[in-house]
Amino acid sequence: METNKGVIFDLDGVIVDTAKFHFLAWRKLANDLGFDFTKEQNEQLKGVSREDSLKKILDWGELELSKTEFKRQMALKNENYLSYVAKMDEDEILPGVQEVIDYLIENNVPFALGSASKNARNILKKINLLDKFDAIVDGTDVSKAKPDPEVFLIAAEALNIKPENSIVFEDSVAGVQAANNANMISIGIGEQKTLGEANYVFTDFTEIDIEFIKKLLTK
Repeated sequence: METNKGVIFDLDGVIVDTAKFHFLAWRKLANDLGFDFTKEQNEQLKGVSREDSLKKILDWGELELSKTEFKRQMALKNENYLSYVAKMDEDEILPGVQEVIDYLIENNVPFALGSASKNARNILKKINLLDKFDAIVDGTDVSKAKPDPEVFLIAAEALNIKPENSIVFEDSVAGVQAANNANMISIGIGEQKTLGEANYVFTDFTEIDIEFIKKLLTK
């Protein structure tokens, strides 16, 4: 296929659902500190860095921590989260994702990862996708969080693709805004009412027809 386009995937909530692991780890942290943490609150942390997530949780719990204790709690949360990640395998790839990735590989369409997660490479390794990506940009490569488009702009540059020719799959509002801010084509994975700012919205990858991908790539 002749195309000048490239594809950028977010990780959490797009390729795998690690939100459930984050929820369990954050809830344990909150409970250990003496307050509760709900799934609704967890939704508000999608696409938010670990540090900013902890700040929000402490605000909700009306708690202040010293710098040292703040860092310790961040490390504890990550250890807890990684204990779940350690058990991941290919079965964690969300339905329909593998088919899209296979199609991109078969048609020589370059694709990258653009994720805030500092554990992205570890997760991709666990699910046997690490070697499939042409470029990986994660939380260790960026200084600005979504909706700043930095992560996607670095990914597009790594693919040697212009921003306006980049197609981004995202599940968070901040991620969709980041793609839009970079003048990229944004595809929201989730609910229309939440991700309405995206150019296209699908509940999940099983709703995405390969013909739709083909049309996007050859436009």
